[in-house]
Amino acid sequence: MKFKSPYIISLTIGLLVVLFILVFSSELNWVNPFLVFVGITFLSYWLINKYIHKRIALLYRTIQNQKLDVHQKFDLETAEEDVKKWLRERQAEMEHLKDTEQFRRDFLGNVSHELKTPIFNIQGYILTLLEGALEDEQINRKYLLRTQKSVERMISIVEDLERISHLENNVEKINFETFDIVATCSAVMDSLEDKAKKNAISIVFDKEYKSILVTADEQKINQVITNLLVNSIKYGDENGLTKVRFFDMDDAVLVEVSDDGIGIEQQHLARLCERFYRVDGSRSREKGGTGLGLSIVKHIIESHKQTLNIRSTVGVGSTFSFTLKKAK
Repeated sequence: MKFKSPYIISLTIGLLVVLFILVFSSELNWVNPFLVFVGITFLSYWLINKYIHKRIALLYRTIQNQKLDVHQKFDLETAEEDVKKWLRERQAEMEHLKDTEQFRRDFLGNVSHELKTPIFNIQGYILTLLEGALEDEQINRKYLLRTQKSVERMISIVEDLERISHLENNVEKINFETFDIVATCSAVMDSLEDKAKKNAISIVFDKEYKSILVTADEQKINQVITNLLVNSIKYGDENGLTKVRFFDMDDAVLVEVSDDGIGIEQQHLARLCERFYRVDGSRSREKGGTGLGLSIVKHIIESHKQTLNIRSTVGVGSTFSFTLKKAK
């Protein structure tokens, strides 16, 4: 039985006492049980209300962090459910804080690791030049070019971090406009043609498409497509093929970039868009990039209130797809 209030509890106690007296005492007349019932009930109510109910109500108000209205009914069953709900919420907050703290530690460690390599490279090149190589024209130019490359990598990392920060904090506004997504993809594919040829990768549409109009920030979507295609070039197999497809989804358009490269193991897919997360750290750094490309892609797509999906099979290839709102 669930007791919703001290009234019910008091009545129950009074009734139980009277029944006990009637069962074990046959000498009482008919008035006494009634008086006993009334007396025990009022006494029980006074004790419960004074020493239990008010204290629970005070604890309840503290948990809820608000004052209950004097006319508001308070019962133990409701309080129990509220406290359980409060505990679940606090536990969820604690788990979120733990995850956030772990993410912060990982992020700081990753940032320091990513910046450490170009900084140490710059330091080594400068020391070599100062120790005498500066006078050798062949060596000093080569080392200065290497220094410039390391500086450019540091600048890229900082700029990408700043871009992600702006996206997260809605500093960069999304300039919605109507444009042809097929033409935008075609322009990006043309700009990456030389890079793709160096890696013996072919980038094509799966078929001929007519104009497909969408509503989005063209500059940012251009960056999304560029990042996805560059990844397919970097991690694609020699003589590989990258295909761009479009699918009509009523009010949206699905853009899909798929390759026949090395693929990604399933346990990595959930973390693939985390900052600096690399499936194969050494191989990824050899390929260049800041390790922030997919994180930027995810933030741009989410800032458009759309979704990004990743499918991959090791040895078969990977598919990155995202939706855009179709222009009316």
